[in-house]
Amino acid sequence: MGTISSFGQHLYEGRVSINFVGRRKVFYAISAVIVLVASLAFIFRGFNYGVEFKGGVEFTAQVQKNDTATVDKLTKAVEDAGVPDAADPTVQTSGSDSLRIQTRALSQDEATAVTKALSDAGAQEVSQNLIGPTYGKQVATKALTGLIVFLVIVVLFIWAYFREWRMSVAAVVALAHDLLITAGVYSLSGFEVTPATVTGLLTILGYSLYDTVVVFDKVRENTRGILKSTTKTYAEQANLALNQTLVRSINTSITALLPVAALLFAGVAILGSGPLKDLALALFVGMLAGTYSSIFIATPLVSQLKEREPAIRAQTARVLARRAKEAEAPVAATVAAPHRPVASSGAAKRAQPSRKPRSQRGKGGS
Repeated sequence: MGTISSFGQHLYEGRVSINFVGRRKVFYAISAVIVLVASLAFIFRGFNYGVEFKGGVEFTAQVQKNDTATVDKLTKAVEDAGVPDAADPTVQTSGSDSLRIQTRALSQDEATAVTKALSDAGAQEVSQNLIGPTYGKQVATKALTGLIVFLVIVVLFIWAYFREWRMSVAAVVALAHDLLITAGVYSLSGFEVTPATVTGLLTILGYSLYDTVVVFDKVRENTRGILKSTTKTYAEQANLALNQTLVRSINTSITALLPVAALLFAGVAILGSGPLKDLALALFVGMLAGTYSSIFIATPLVSQLKEREPAIRAQTARVLARRAKEAEAPVAATVAAPHRPVASSGAAKRAQPSRKPRSQRGKGGS
């Protein structure tokens, strides 16, 4: 912990710096590849919509032992029930003694026939839940409405708080980035898209926005009065803000991801199905994507947009000109210094006066 704390202090003071803004093209490229894969996944592979969206009947059957043999036995019983729309059921385990069997929309008589087939195959306490496709459409419509309202509020809030439309644009881009990645993971993993998934998607928007706003606030603090500065550019101050909040962002993300990972494990490994794993997957992937976007996408994009302003370009030119002048100063001083020849060892010695022989000392005359 001491090493991490020391590293974080060095990042905050600028003694250690990771050039996020300067390497933004690399991070843009990474995000572009991930988003492209995610988009292709849900375009060509599609989503595994739950019965709430596509309509149908969901049977819940209690069994003595929830193993592969029991699953196969009940699946065959539904297929042999003589109901055409139930010929291709989706069977999922739910806990240690329960199964969920989903079929297409059935009439009441057909649903009763499937219930009887499950009971005859050894299932206990079979319950059925008939859901029409209109319910799923209502959920999707309300989720889309909530998303649009949320994005409008986000844009207005960030614009009003930071007085900067570029930050609003960057925040919306980061949110879209997180949504696309989460949707792509759902498509690739084959997890069911249920109302719990929609809840998770709307939740991660708030988390992603929270992390982004924290970084933006530090950027605003560092760049206050930047037009008068001749020592640091806007991009450098924005990058410093990222480094100063880096450790905090990582610690917050890890703290939030640990309980979500526990929920995901419980939903997949223990329960096997149900809304818990759908909600946990959306939260887990969304939080990871939100942390990445707030660091590698949102702030570099704000810096890129700001650098297009004439005033910021002029300020950057002044900073670079001053640095070039300071770099030339030592060279000019070295050239202007006089060249002093080094005297030879013989000439450097002081001439010694000649002395008379001892026999002539003290005698007069020439």
